[in-house]
Amino acid sequence: MVLGDIPDMEHRGQIDSPFTGIDTRQDDFTIVIPVLNEEKGIGRVLEEAKREGYKNVLVIDGYSSDKTASIASMNGAKVIFQSGLGKCGAIKTAIEHVRTTYFVVMDGDCTYDPRDIQNFFPHMKANDEVIGFRSSGRNNISMLNRFGNWIISSFFNVLFGTNLKDVCSGMYTLRTDFARMLDLKSSAFEVEVEIAAQAASEGRVTQVPIRYNSRLGQQKLHPWKHGLQILSTVLNLARYYNPVLLFSFASASTMVPAAIILFWVLLESLNGIWHGGLALFAIMLAMSSLLALTVSTISVLLKRMERRILRKISSL
Repeated sequence: MVLGDIPDMEHRGQIDSPFTGIDTRQDDFTIVIPVLNEEKGIGRVLEEAKREGYKNVLVIDGYSSDKTASIASMNGAKVIFQSGLGKCGAIKTAIEHVRTTYFVVMDGDCTYDPRDIQNFFPHMKANDEVIGFRSSGRNNISMLNRFGNWIISSFFNVLFGTNLKDVCSGMYTLRTDFARMLDLKSSAFEVEVEIAAQAASEGRVTQVPIRYNSRLGQQKLHPWKHGLQILSTVLNLARYYNPVLLFSFASASTMVPAAIILFWVLLESLNGIWHGGLALFAIMLAMSSLLALTVSTISVLLKRMERRILRKISSL
């Protein structure tokens, strides 16, 4: 069976995973849907979740001014009004109320498909977080958002030593016991990278492909404003969770100005002008950069070794 081609089943309370050969029950999952004025999409999302056999659904409402809460209630979801601000406040509120072993977070605007939740099943026992990377339907993401997501994911991977394709994805699953240990301090859409950073620091995060559909309702993500906030959050998280690699990488970047200075000094020397002091400064800068690069490489290797040890311990 190919991921994304989900067969229709009459009885979906239990699915035998083709990847692991173990049974995963849908009753082990709670669907958490943070919403704010999503009356156009929330009913359809809940209908699809119900059709797939999911009974535990929490709609965390950020005090919508439209009919979102009443539509959710009429569709059988448990509606809880969030405490705190933004999406982070919604996630914190959900963590307090989830009673199942795992929960999956998805938006209420029909961009994510409840049929994809079973893609996460085989990987939850071995990971604290499984992120759904948007592999199909990427045409529904604007080019600016795709570029911004690529920049953020690339920075995240360099600073945390991961290989994640979509750290800004709004669909991901968490082990509830791990989620209760999270120290979330963000306020808006950067909560996704904050969770991923804490999962990556433990070496227990992976990814699976999911679909991405066109949204129903008004978009709340502002590419430039929230993109810069998320990028700033990634740097702050790296400073907290992986400071050696961050500062070593920053120091190693001084190789670029060192190379430029040395090249300029070389050109000047061809004209009979020698800048001895500047040449010495550039050489010292280059040597410092090489040292920082060595430290960052060792840091990455140690991080990988730590992950392997943690995986072996978790498998015991």
